[in-house]
Amino acid sequence: RLGRMLVGYSSSSEDEGEAGSELCFFRLPVPHCLLTMFPDDVDPQTEDSSLHGGRIRSFKHERGNWATYVYLPYHPVEEFGEFLDELLAAVKTHGVVLTPQEEFHISLSQTVVLRHHWIQPFTQSLKTGLAHCKRFMCSAEKLKVYCNAEKTRTFLSMEVCTGHAQLMDLIQIVDRTMTDFRLETFYKDPSFHVSLAWCPGDATVQMQECLQQLQTLVDDHEEGPFTLRLDCVELRCRTGNKTFCFPLDS
Repeated sequence: RLGRMLVGYSSSSEDEGEAGSELCFFRLPVPHCLLTMFPDDVDPQTEDSSLHGGRIRSFKHERGNWATYVYLPYHPVEEFGEFLDELLAAVKTHGVVLTPQEEFHISLSQTVVLRHHWIQPFTQSLKTGLAHCKRFMCSAEKLKVYCNAEKTRTFLSMEVCTGHAQLMDLIQIVDRTMTDFRLETFYKDPSFHVSLAWCPGDATVQMQECLQQLQTLVDDHEEGPFTLRLDCVELRCRTGNKTFCFPLDS
């Protein structure tokens, strides 16, 4: 065991025998090289929300617990950045400052906690279940506001309008794995969406007040409504700092 206690024996003379012996306990410091041998169990994040733009964990981090979720990635087209800037500027005039998402995706699971030794069997279960799922297309073009259950973050998102049936098929497979590991399944009547940007706290009321104006920007885009089109060719599972990819059958 790392950092075990060493026991030292000392005696003033051999003639004192056991009565004169003393037990000295002390703990050696663990070398830095040993502390860094197992980085998989170390989460570099802290509980300080100021280091994460105001984001707050939905559950407390514990060593060996890995936050895990399953999703379909969206790869933005070239004009997406300019379009998003327009939306954020319009929201700002209503007193709400939004931060763009670092990545864009459709969630297919809630965020759950995996123990480190569950990762391999969990991802293998997903791979097996998804082996015969076909690729498909889906799209989103209607803006919608969401707030998480803890009321710590508000999201401006685009709701999926096509591909709902195929997404529900994937949810059944992901839920089956969640159930096998006694983890929470997805929402019973999910509203599939791609989150575009967020702000801390519950800003639902302010966002709803300007939602129609924002939707007009979507509908009156240069060449018709601005639509997010997702070519769903693979699922991904993010667990801690690892990402697993599961290609769908062509």
